[in-house]
Amino acid sequence: METTVYIPTLRAGKRLAQTLESLERQEPRPRVVVVDNSSEGLGAELVRGRFRWARSVAFGVNLGFGAALNRAVRDEPGDPIVFLNDDVSAEPGFVAGLTEALTPGVGMVAGVLLREEDPGRIDSAGVVADRTLLGFDYLSGEPVEALESADDPLGPTGGAALYRRSAFEQVGGFDEGIFLYYEDLDLALRMRRAGFGCRLAPSARGIHAYSETLGANTGRKYAMTGWSRGYLLRAYGFGGRPLLLARAVAVEGAICAGQVVFQRTAQGARARLRGWRAGRRATPRSAPEDGLLDISARDALTLRRRRHRS
Repeated sequence: METTVYIPTLRAGKRLAQTLESLERQEPRPRVVVVDNSSEGLGAELVRGRFRWARSVAFGVNLGFGAALNRAVRDEPGDPIVFLNDDVSAEPGFVAGLTEALTPGVGMVAGVLLREEDPGRIDSAGVVADRTLLGFDYLSGEPVEALESADDPLGPTGGAALYRRSAFEQVGGFDEGIFLYYEDLDLALRMRRAGFGCRLAPSARGIHAYSETLGANTGRKYAMTGWSRGYLLRAYGFGGRPLLLARAVAVEGAICAGQVVFQRTAQGARARLRGWRAGRRATPRSAPEDGLLDISARDALTLRRRRHRS
């Protein structure tokens, strides 16, 4: 098998074309699969019309981020597997930087996303989480020079990630109960629990248009992220850990209050409750013993605010 880049897409269009153009310029050019989640087959149409060197899989319906990628890996297997968002333009050496970091004992590699409006600053260099499993984009807002001395993150962000296929399949891939958001954090937690390490690949960089699909600060996005947050708290057994649950509820309450005050929406709060209820059907799981941030609730909220820029 060969290194394969999977690009999930819903809208296709100009952004996806830019992503494909950037991959076409990689040396060597990787095998690429466009994972079409649109009902109209827009991604597959673009591949047929302009990028015939790439492959596509189309489902005729939006399966959600994780479910679509799981199916694409089964239908068009590669090894290692690289996931790249359709709003990312890969810089030269992106794929090579990821694969070079895949040393023995490493199951996942984190690429680096740079801010489109300020490429000198990092958008995400992977994911990290605190003891309540509140996730953050690693090094978000930091200058690119921070990569020179950066430690490895908990895991990669799903928008710029490489996984050893055997490790990905051993833990069952993405949890298909999560439609969108935090599925990369959940996968990183399960892989770390299974003993697979993560490495940061500082030279694997891409320019990222933040929240191109749903928008950065919208009720729809808050509903998606809120549902996933509630689901994970239940799936990881926080109902039986009252102290950690109390802290999580306090932090989530502050986040939801901010959404109500500044964005005039309570969708995030309602979705957390729905996600919590849905989480009782999830396969129970445990967080890894290492790799989690030991920070205060105030520090967690500070890190959270850094991500929500205009």
